[in-house]
Amino acid sequence: MKRVALLAVGLLIAGCSAPVAQSGPADQRTDVPVIDRAVRPLSAGLTVTVAGRELKLPKAPERIVCLNGLCDDVLTELDILPAATSNPTLLAHPALLGERGSAVPVVKGSFGSEDVESISALRPDLVIGLPGVHDPLRPAIEKFAPLWLVEPATWQESLESLRALGALTGRTDAAVRAEQRFRDKLASAVTATHQNGQAKRKVLLMYGSADSIGVDTSQSLKGDLLGQLFTYPFPAKGADTATASNYSVEELLAKQPDVVFVYSLLFSDKDRTLSAQLADNPVWRRIPAVQQGHVYETHAKLWGSGRGTRSLTAVVDEAVAKVPAN
Repeated sequence: MKRVALLAVGLLIAGCSAPVAQSGPADQRTDVPVIDRAVRPLSAGLTVTVAGRELKLPKAPERIVCLNGLCDDVLTELDILPAATSNPTLLAHPALLGERGSAVPVVKGSFGSEDVESISALRPDLVIGLPGVHDPLRPAIEKFAPLWLVEPATWQESLESLRALGALTGRTDAAVRAEQRFRDKLASAVTATHQNGQAKRKVLLMYGSADSIGVDTSQSLKGDLLGQLFTYPFPAKGADTATASNYSVEELLAKQPDVVFVYSLLFSDKDRTLSAQLADNPVWRRIPAVQQGHVYETHAKLWGSGRGTRSLTAVVDEAVAKVPAN
């Protein structure tokens, strides 16, 4: 997914005109992804690499501060309580800790600008954040703890992160069991959606505002995941991260999505959901998903910030339940 920080600085620019066209058979999925159910053995260790980023620790971490949703998710799978979190709403979701999440201290400051002194006071052995967001905090944080910045772009990289933290913390059995559960879940879901016709449905995951629409492209974690289950014709638009996920309403219509999932980024009680902002847009109203009543507002933190296997499992379950079969 594109990070919330990108929205905050206005990097998503939508509304440009684009020709309206009907999507053809080329958009329909015919292949069946093969999901390997096999899980490799895992050994404890203090040096791990995920997506080319190496982390080496002097000892197994016991107190871990989570500045991204992946960390909260993985620690939940490993039955480790975070020393603190920047994502209390996600941690309190039933897919993670539920009511138990309210007992976890919340890091002071805003996302990407967390208060370093409050993190230091927690005496962490490891701090986990997002690349491109928490890089500026590295000089200050690494005075008292290692900082690991990791953001999976695929479900496989999410599993790598799970295995890495399982190795670092010595919770290898828990990591292997969690990986097996997710592989089995995804493999069964892929088989089902291709057998019952759901895979032919064109699905879209979007966020932002009516003036700045963002799409989780097929090169993002959630877009890649949904692309295993359904037809997902929303590639990144070039290599520029500032514009790669920008889609106008006209471009969305051109793709003819059958189902739209939305995670609205609301900052006050007065903010309207993205689907509500678009409700009176005549182009939006021509999209098949809108006409058929298949636009679904989702839990913003789970769908937007959740990057671990618990969040992804919940996303798979919700998506499969709401995308129509033949």
